[in-house]
This record gives sequence, structure tokens and C-alpha cells, in this order.
Amino acid sequence: MKDTFFKYIHSLQDTITSKLEKVDGKACFKEDIWERPEGGGGRTRVIENGHVFEKGGVNISGVHGKLPKSMQAYFNVGDVDFFACGLSLVLHPKNPMVPTVHANWRYFEMYDADGDIVDSWFGGGQDLTPYYLFEDDAIHFHKTCKTACDRHNEHFYKDYKKRCDDYFYNAHREEARGIGGLFFDYCKATEAISVEDWYHFVTDVGNSFLDAYVPIVEKRKDLPYTDAQRTWQEIRRGRYVEFNLVHDKGTLFGLKTNGRIESILMSLPPHVQWVYDHHPEKGSDEEKLLYVLKNPVDWL
Repeated sequence: MKDTFFKYIHSLQDTITSKLEKVDGKACFKEDIWERPEGGGGRTRVIENGHVFEKGGVNISGVHGKLPKSMQAYFNVGDVDFFACGLSLVLHPKNPMVPTVHANWRYFEMYDADGDIVDSWFGGGQDLTPYYLFEDDAIHFHKTCKTACDRHNEHFYKDYKKRCDDYFYNAHREEARGIGGLFFDYCKATEAISVEDWYHFVTDVGNSFLDAYVPIVEKRKDLPYTDAQRTWQEIRRGRYVEFNLVHDKGTLFGLKTNGRIESILMSLPPHVQWVYDHHPEKGSDEEKLLYVLKNPVDWL
């Protein structure tokens, strides 16, 4: 399974970066091949200063070796070896009318002293972080997510949408990072669903990403915006940074397994503001967004 999924994310990275370069029309992804001293490595692709994308990355990695002590405690296991691979992407558009997007699809295995698999699971999801709320965009994104889920289980969308709302939440701000999407983790084989079934589900979600996001970008990328709207975008980006550095499990795992810092922190936007005690004007579009972030919506 690990070889099958690793091959899949290589292909998916090529598909996504090729399409995004066409959407941007100016910038191209810079590729960086790296190796992890303890085992494995990855292929980082970063786009910067484009017509559409101010900064973004579409990265794959496959790392293996002894599970660090800090992560043994996290997973409540002893001395084991591990293998982890996945594709992680974040795109920060220049125009504040275009939402930031994040997605990740991953697979994890742990082995005993004899090299036998003792545990394995899939995880991942995709979520949208707008700066200005266009309800049609929110509905389109969630509808695409639901369509992918419904091909596998009628309960997946509802369950993983709620997990996404719960996970991508800045508790210290009492607000969501964005308008959600899907989040799933520890998707393990059971009597009812095999590891192959999980593979087909996760790859179906991965294949849906471009359909979920690109039409929104195409619709909004040339809309006019003001300096004040750009400032709001940068303030909201600050909330994005706060989540990634305070709450995000993927960032924590990467840092505690001696991951590649440049790839881990690729998700951080280039221009951010923290304005003291900032509040949007009453009745403004900015306040409309903030209301939704504090009160999760059933977009479908």
C-alpha cells in the first residue's frame, strides 16, 4: 500500500502543479529535491510572486526510520519504526477576493522489531479560507467534497465536515480558521472497510481538489480590490499563521521528526499583519465573514 500511495501522490503533484501554473499564467513552480538524514526525503514545489498566487507550495514526502521518543509518547507506543508519506499543499492568492486553500492526503505505517506492520492508517482533507465570503463559492467547494464522499459512504461528508470545523479552529480566538471542508484521520481497516477501500476514498478526495478550487479562482482572480481589503486579507492571514504554529498536528509531527523546516513552514504567507484589537466595521463584508467563522454553516 505504501508504494501504491507514494506513486499516487507523485502523479497527483504533477497534475496539480501543472494546472495551477496554467491558472496563474505567469509564475512557475520551483522544484527542490531534499533528503532526510534519518531516512527518506521529498520533492518540494513552490510558486511565488505570480499573477494569481503570491505564494504557494505543493509538496510530497516519504520519510521512514525509528519513531522519535516524543512521537512514541504521542502515539502511545514503544520503540517502533515508521513510514509516512503524503502530499501537502497551501496556496495564498494575491487577490483578497480569492480564498486561501489547504489540502493534505497522507498514509502512515508502524512496524515491530521483525518489520511486520503493527498499525497503518490514512488521513487528510481539504479546506477553504476566504477573506471575503461568496456563498456560491462555499457551496461549490462543499458540494464537490460531498460528491467525492458520497461515492464511498453517505455519512462521510457530514462526519468529516464536522471534524474539519472542529479541527481548524483557533480556540484562543473562538473562531474557525476558514469555512471548512473535510478532515479525516486514523482511517484504519476494519471488518466493514478495507485498507484498499480507504485508499480509493482518499484518492477520490485528492482527485476532486482541482474541481473544488480552480473554478473559484477563475471566477474571482480578476476582481478589483482596495488597499483596505488587502489589509484585511493580511490581518486574516495572521489568524492562519496562528493556527499553524499553535494547533496544527502536521506542523508538530514534522518538527518532532526532524522534518525539513523550509517545507514544513512553506504554508506561511509572505505578507501578514497583526493589528492590535482589530474589529471590522458593523455591517461590513468583513464582519459578515467573521460571523460565519464564529458560527459554522451547513453550506448544503
